[in-house]
Amino acid sequence: MPEDQIPDVTPELPSATWRILLGVLQRLPQAALSRGLGQIADVRIPRSLRRSVIGTFARSVGINVAEAEKPLEEYESINQFFVRRLKPGLRSWPVNPSVVASPVDGIVGQLGPISGGTLIQAKGRRYAAATLLNSQEEAIDYTDGSFLTIYLSPRHYHRIHTPIAGTIPFARHVPGALLPVNQPAVTHIPDLFARNERVLAAIDSVVGRIALVAVGAYNVGRISAAFDPDWGPWVSNVQRAQTQTRSYDPPKILRTGDEIMAFHLGSTVILLFQPGVRLERLMPGEEVRVGQPIARG
Repeated sequence: MPEDQIPDVTPELPSATWRILLGVLQRLPQAALSRGLGQIADVRIPRSLRRSVIGTFARSVGINVAEAEKPLEEYESINQFFVRRLKPGLRSWPVNPSVVASPVDGIVGQLGPISGGTLIQAKGRRYAAATLLNSQEEAIDYTDGSFLTIYLSPRHYHRIHTPIAGTIPFARHVPGALLPVNQPAVTHIPDLFARNERVLAAIDSVVGRIALVAVGAYNVGRISAAFDPDWGPWVSNVQRAQTQTRSYDPPKILRTGDEIMAFHLGSTVILLFQPGVRLERLMPGEEVRVGQPIARG
């Protein structure tokens, strides 16, 4: 559908209280505040207090501690626990090499065709693939393709895995805002995902090129890149003012399920697919788990 033929739908709005809060937050120094929260999350907790402190944090946000790889006493800080790995064997991956699996545990947001070069953010709100990717040229690859948005709440496992075997020819860090990505923010703030700081990786696979975009959010907003350890302990929220694209020759080789990135408190993953990829029958609000089939070539 050409962009000028996309229906004009009145956006749904959150409550007046949320609109006021989001308006105030947009005027605050989000990166500095998030870095401050990151320093708090990194504070080392005495071993004798870890079960109590981390256990209280886990209960407050609904984390299933039984899935954590290690006992609570082994995590030195809130951040270490937040980016915990899962116990081996808790997730499985598709055997079919043309099936794309969920890279994260999370909640399905919007999904569907990329129409007129735009993706759905929420009812009445669309944003441009070119702005999200920070490249008009790369956005052409996904013309008439499809997309899927997955939101990670604080209770979810926050490591990101490779959805299908392939290679990474390049990756990009795009600086930006660190606004919340919860439902009130998604329905209220225009171009939210394309405004927030993000790290994207292009994955070439048997089903074509996939853009995996990890979107940062308020409350730390750090994203690490396991596929490129030389990029630093984390890529985003590092006071880097300019977009940085890193090319790999030869490309980085990935197996299905390899760890690719991690959120250090945050956020949302958006997947862009080229034409020919069929999304599974998923519904907004549905829970998905790492390794669950979400699309196929």
